[in-house]
Amino acid sequence: MVSTPAPAQPPHATHDVTNQAPPSAPYDASADPALLEGLRREGAGWAEEEVRRLGRRAGSAEAQEWGELANRHEPLLRTHDRYGNRIDEVEFHPAWHHLMRVAVGAGLAGAPWADARPGAHVARTAGGLVWGHTEAGHGCPTSMTYAAVPALRAQPDLAKVYEPLLTGREYDPVLRVPTEKPGLLAGMGMTEKQGGSDVRTNTTAATPTAEPGVYTLRGHKWFTSAPMCDVFLVLAQAPGGLSCFLVPRVLPDGSRNTFRIQRLKDKLGNRSNASSEPEFDATVAWLVGPEGRGVKTIIEMVNCTRLDCVMSSATLMRKTLVEAGHHARHRSAFGARLLDQPLMRNVLADLALESEAATTLTLRLAGAADRAVRGDEGERALRRIATAVGKYWVTKRGPAFTAEALECLGGNGYVEESGMPRHYREAPLLSIWEGSGNVNALDVLRALGREPGAADALFAELALARGADARLDAAVARLKDRLAETDQVGARRLVEAMALALQASLLVRHAPAAIADAFCASRLGGDWGHAFGTLPAGAALNTILDRALPDGA
Repeated sequence: MVSTPAPAQPPHATHDVTNQAPPSAPYDASADPALLEGLRREGAGWAEEEVRRLGRRAGSAEAQEWGELANRHEPLLRTHDRYGNRIDEVEFHPAWHHLMRVAVGAGLAGAPWADARPGAHVARTAGGLVWGHTEAGHGCPTSMTYAAVPALRAQPDLAKVYEPLLTGREYDPVLRVPTEKPGLLAGMGMTEKQGGSDVRTNTTAATPTAEPGVYTLRGHKWFTSAPMCDVFLVLAQAPGGLSCFLVPRVLPDGSRNTFRIQRLKDKLGNRSNASSEPEFDATVAWLVGPEGRGVKTIIEMVNCTRLDCVMSSATLMRKTLVEAGHHARHRSAFGARLLDQPLMRNVLADLALESEAATTLTLRLAGAADRAVRGDEGERALRRIATAVGKYWVTKRGPAFTAEALECLGGNGYVEESGMPRHYREAPLLSIWEGSGNVNALDVLRALGREPGAADALFAELALARGADARLDAAVARLKDRLAETDQVGARRLVEAMALALQASLLVRHAPAAIADAFCASRLGGDWGHAFGTLPAGAALNTILDRALPDGA
């Protein structure tokens, strides 16, 4: 008897893949009504097409892969060349350079300072909100370059030489004489081991030379990110006190300045970006601003980088919401798509509210910054307090938000291939960088105590929504009562109340009624739990989700 052979089995017959979401890319990172509406409202509607173009590129499969590769292949420190010469260079994967080239070319570094159009700083922030969907690490050098320009203006002779290069749109990663390059990047070195945020305790010494304005530095910095930048703003103790200096990596004669990179930090997140500990030893530096006024000189830099912390947190929220929504749209459980499950809809809608509030506040802060630069004193006062408030609150919300968004993917979200662990590790950085929560809360108290116009500006902003929602009116009244009695112990509660009132006032004025009502009911009215996904029964979940997660987002 001849046996009949068994039918051939297709390879991996037991591994049919079903009920898995397809890749989210390509998608449009600018498909966010809150972002586009804020862009127009804050005076940069002229940039909408460019922002949309950048958003489509950010969500492309190519750009998303760049972000993944730049984090998988981390930067490497090369202290010496093959012959034993000290070079102190950091080697990056090509994907990092692709990301940087697009970011600088899109004007996300210093370009707004050379753009006379009203809204230029808003356009840059909106660009960051979409291009940040790729990955966060390369946003560090672009942010520092953006922030360095106003600080450098304290020394007009240096600004005349370097500002045109810092505001350019060409990325050149090669270390060479700065004035021979088409564009520059700037870093900063403020903190030291013994002090951290308490920069007045810095011990790096600055010694004047015979040449006016030229000093030599000796000391060690604890966190100096992006050490391959061309120039750095650093703080050091001059004879007249703590002062600000510009340190070039390459000197005008083509020789390397002493910038010994001792090691790169092994960080929780932000791993595509090199953070270093440089040592200065007879390092040439140029004074920026008067001796003894170092903190005052860099305060504008801090305002800029704090805004970028808010922007980056809002970007992470939006990115992880998009990923959670995409998964829920394509994944089924218990007989229905996750997106159609009532409890999942509550979670996603709650996240959507938080994301819209963060994005709207970010763009309002950018608008204040833009108008402050152009001489509006009221906006300058609002920017002073509201940026610190936003930095405290939005960056605090980021880790909880990204954790909840990750959980929407279940076990799929816990594996590196999903990208969600990278976003989760990134989230805490924004609360730490440019002053932790305590530092920013205390800065709000400082503004209230020393700059009366700051509180007036905040309440003038809140008053624009007076009468529109009783819960908001009550929250503002409580906030006014709290101002007179809050000391350091209650600083965080005060700043939280400020942030929620400010976000609610913006949504009441500018967002659809369903968005504003759900936000006020949950965040101000007490009808909310302690975790996302606890919106009240009357919240318009369908309206919220249709706005936050349009098809293709």
